[in-house]
Amino acid sequence: MKRKIIHISEEKCNGCGACAKACHEGAIGMVNGKAVLLRDDYCDGLGDCLPVCPAGAITFEERDAAAYDEKAVLENKRKKGRKDGEAANLASDGHDPVSQLQQWPVQIKLAPVNAPFLEGAELLVAADCTAYAFAGFHERFMKNRITLIGCPKLDAVDYSEKLAEILCRNDIKSITVVRMEVPCCGGIEYAVKEAVEKNGKSLPVQVAVVSTDGVLKGLSTL
Repeated sequence: MKRKIIHISEEKCNGCGACAKACHEGAIGMVNGKAVLLRDDYCDGLGDCLPVCPAGAITFEERDAAAYDEKAVLENKRKKGRKDGEAANLASDGHDPVSQLQQWPVQIKLAPVNAPFLEGAELLVAADCTAYAFAGFHERFMKNRITLIGCPKLDAVDYSEKLAEILCRNDIKSITVVRMEVPCCGGIEYAVKEAVEKNGKSLPVQVAVVSTDGVLKGLSTL
């Protein structure tokens, strides 16, 4: 299948290993002092590795590649003795996993339209059920992002207006949308799309879909 996947320039790579550490799926490894994509089916295409590369060696390309295989990723983690899901970020003292929340409040309705934490932010806009359904939500999606959550079915508001104002007043770098696979959850994806169109800014927007049994089912771009 043809899909978006990372490409690592061997010439530009300085061998720092930052991308390998940032890759939650274990798709990137160090070979002979250079970062390489080990397996296509380990790469989910969200690009968490891109912003940590100091050499600009990582880009997106669209090519024929195996589909992302979450089961294979989890099995690989188990083989390496790593915890999966919510245990992926256990503190070194063995206590509860560390929260990746960067700011407060998190509800879209309550969030300010202009705040220091929004400037230059990588924005996560998530349906609130996703954090309960997907076990590794903090580590996989919230880490290094500003989180805004809501429920388009229960909140009697138009999220697109609020989100458009946030985009207008702040230098948002990217948006990641996480929604459930159920139809009503499409409202939060639609609100982000509308906000970006109203604002007129060209932003990278990615959408992750979580199944009702907690599996990451699909990734796409708006």
